[in-house]
Amino acid sequence: MTIRTDALDQLPVRTAVPELRRALETHGAAVLCAPPGTGKTTLVPLALAGLLRAGDRPRRVLVAEPRRIAARAAARRMAWLLGEEAGDRVGFTVRGERRVGRQTLIEVVTTGVLLQRLQRDQELAEVDAVMLDECHERHLDADTAAAFLLDIRATLRPELWLLAASATTDAAGWAKLLGRAGTTDTPHAERPADTRGGPGSGRMAADDSMADEPAKARGRGAVAGVAMGNDDSPGDASSAAAPGTIDTSPPSADGAAPIVTAAGISYTVDVVWAPPARAVRPAHGMRVDPVLLDHVAAVVRRALRERDGDVLCFLPGVGEIGRVAGQLGDAQALGAEVLRVHGRAPAAVQDAVLAGGAGQRRVVLATSVAESSLTVPGVRVVVDAGLAREPRTDHARGLSALATVRASRAATRQRAGRAGREAPGTVYRCWSEADDARLPRWPSPEITVADLAAFALQCACWGDPDATGLALLDPPPSGAMAAAREVLTAIGAVGEEGRVTGRGTRMARLGLHPRLARALIDGAREFGPRRAAEVVALLSEEPPREYGDDLAAAWRAVRRGGDAYAGRWRQEARRLAGALQSVEASAPDADDRRPSPPPLAAPAGSGMVGAAVAKRHAQRAADSSAPREAGSDDAVVGLIAALAFPERVARARGGNTLLMASGTGAELAAGSTLGEAAWLAIAVADRPVTAASARVRLAAVIDEDTARTAASALHSTTDEIGWAAERRDVVARRVERLGRIELRATPLTAPDPARIRAGLLEGLRREGLELLRWSADARTLRQRMAFAHRALGEPWPDVSNTGLLERAEEWLAGALGRARGRTDLERVDAGQALARLLPWASGDAARFDELVPERIEVPSGSRIRVDYAQQEPVLAVKLQELFGWQETPRIAGGRVPVVVHLLSPAGRPAAVTADLASFWREGYRSVRAELRGRYPKHPWPEDPTAAAPTRHTSARSRRS
Repeated sequence: MTIRTDALDQLPVRTAVPELRRALETHGAAVLCAPPGTGKTTLVPLALAGLLRAGDRPRRVLVAEPRRIAARAAARRMAWLLGEEAGDRVGFTVRGERRVGRQTLIEVVTTGVLLQRLQRDQELAEVDAVMLDECHERHLDADTAAAFLLDIRATLRPELWLLAASATTDAAGWAKLLGRAGTTDTPHAERPADTRGGPGSGRMAADDSMADEPAKARGRGAVAGVAMGNDDSPGDASSAAAPGTIDTSPPSADGAAPIVTAAGISYTVDVVWAPPARAVRPAHGMRVDPVLLDHVAAVVRRALRERDGDVLCFLPGVGEIGRVAGQLGDAQALGAEVLRVHGRAPAAVQDAVLAGGAGQRRVVLATSVAESSLTVPGVRVVVDAGLAREPRTDHARGLSALATVRASRAATRQRAGRAGREAPGTVYRCWSEADDARLPRWPSPEITVADLAAFALQCACWGDPDATGLALLDPPPSGAMAAAREVLTAIGAVGEEGRVTGRGTRMARLGLHPRLARALIDGAREFGPRRAAEVVALLSEEPPREYGDDLAAAWRAVRRGGDAYAGRWRQEARRLAGALQSVEASAPDADDRRPSPPPLAAPAGSGMVGAAVAKRHAQRAADSSAPREAGSDDAVVGLIAALAFPERVARARGGNTLLMASGTGAELAAGSTLGEAAWLAIAVADRPVTAASARVRLAAVIDEDTARTAASALHSTTDEIGWAAERRDVVARRVERLGRIELRATPLTAPDPARIRAGLLEGLRREGLELLRWSADARTLRQRMAFAHRALGEPWPDVSNTGLLERAEEWLAGALGRARGRTDLERVDAGQALARLLPWASGDAARFDELVPERIEVPSGSRIRVDYAQQEPVLAVKLQELFGWQETPRIAGGRVPVVVHLLSPAGRPAAVTADLASFWREGYRSVRAELRGRYPKHPWPEDPTAAAPTRHTSARSRRS
């Protein structure tokens, strides 16, 4: 075995290794800023393990990578540098594959595997150093692992070396975070020992191969990975010293760890701006405009014509890779072999890409997995579509999905750097230079946008359910953590105080999202480990769209299938079945041995969520008449999907629409074979930002019994007494619900009178006072009382809508006591009820008619009604009836003059005045001149103040 020193000597990071070793020996933690291509992933672990110099003390080193492709490639590259095969002194462990031996000193793992190992062995007793590679990507698993490692170093293993390595420009943030590892004031250090792990603490023991990249285990609700790039230039690191040096000054007041930088290989990368000629619709959800993808394919062909070398093309997802590959056509016509690299690609394909071509040009279509992996040999050209996928979670509706977003400037620089790893290169950017300036600077850290159920379970197993004592660059959003706690409580993974249950420990050991772990555990009790594992494997990675939206049909198809997806599915199903057997054998759940409550009474968080399934299983076994169809494919996938996503059980409401238990509406695609089902368990759904309903992408047919079993924690029976807006009436009924789905309702024969009264009051507030019977007299009384309040103030009450509604219980007390619904309210005489608000106690009510008279007697002897509907009181009376009246009448104790509307003999307004004396002097003559010819039979004296008032014509007045 010969070390390839010539290859090692070409790695620029070698100049920084001495300072890096001194930093770790002095401080125990450090940050390494090294651009892509410097060898940080391969040379640094070899140096830390003491494998490059004779006489160095050997150390066991764990290297954590965010992706399996990078973990396998890094291990093989290091083994090659040592002249060995992977599995000797350098090995790797990823989900489903483990190559380590007795002599292994360096083990490369994914961050998911590292998390499982930390939960099993919180001291990492056999490990001397841990290197977190590509930590700038800010995957949630990586952030969590870093926090746990800092906790271990601060409380249990102060001698453990921690190294964060990346091309990040946030060196200061990581240095400050790692600096906490050596302090004694870390919040965890103050927690009682019984929350720190050990026997009975809930810490996990698991096969490392169970865990891996979260994007593979997202299962429509689990955490999905977000690729985050950074500037390739180490000179942009705000806190970095000169390349190959270390900041040897004492730690700052905040205890920051030292920062070591390494110089990169300075190959220039030319930028070619290649925006589409046609308008492109913005990406929406998972949808990318085909116009853009066709354009990307055209740019790839252009790059092959204009530049030498292999082409690496970045696209957001597998679907887009497939479309562009189809547009490029066959290799012979293109003049290059087309390869596809993504998280779902077989390991052999991923390894072949990193091994380089055999003389033929290659076009590598890749997702973000290629942003920061090892060098892809032969690549001189990068074509960047400018898109990325990030997780988005609608916590209110329980919907999680990946969203297509514009890639950040950091990510696009990272991608461009792939073209300059071995020689000068070129990047074709499929957007304009003006658009580039509008790109976000950084992607969002996954902890701020993702579903946090898996993270919360990890924290609960660690002994810090709220994650308040963990050292994290970004704290988890409180709302997302609360939603995660609700999920974990509902499936029995944590108790009411957030402490992990035995059931939760078993879920965490499976290396699945907690929802899928719950489905696997409870589904296995019903249908056996093999069938449960097969369905959960189907939920872990969404089947290709051509499989359709029927989960049972997809299960049958994948069992027959021979495509790449079917191969991955079989491997995952076998892994899950084995993992379940291992977990059940090593850690039986005491919670499941308690007496089982009725299926629909299982309280959330009691650890009894599996009781409904257990009772169902026992009843079926005891009842020979139970239908055998319960074990059909439809029954299996239906129950398991419902167990994983109980809030997504949905009942049809006509026209391909459904209502989920969460309260969110859902729609099936036109022509879906699921359209006739009364109930569905929705496994995959997304809701566009502007849509009111979610779109169902994958679901299984279930019945009501299955829905009740799976979503037992959402079941409730309540007495509903109150105002129903849709019925516009008070309802009093006993309602059985599954979440927001109403199962059945029965009328209450003796509803609580107080709640009926409260419902009627709510109806008045919603519908308004017009629910009551307002006669003409009642409206007049309200107008008079309103005038009294305006003119006189207290103690006269406010009878506006607001005022009356605020005092409704007072003036409607009797009516509300007798009423049972809207019909009774409509019979209430509002006038009689309103009179209760008059100030009887003070005695002022006795003067009401005097202060605010309903009628005023005029000189003719008529009693004319005063109109209080306007802001000022109005007296409308024929002009002749006021002859001899010198002054305008005043009311409200003489405070307010009445506005007099003087009417013609025909009852039409002739003049308006609030000063009769002035009208007789100045206005009467013009009115007399205009009207006496039109109404000659009526008196029009020259001096109205001296004339006799009359209601009649002149002749009749003389006769009388």
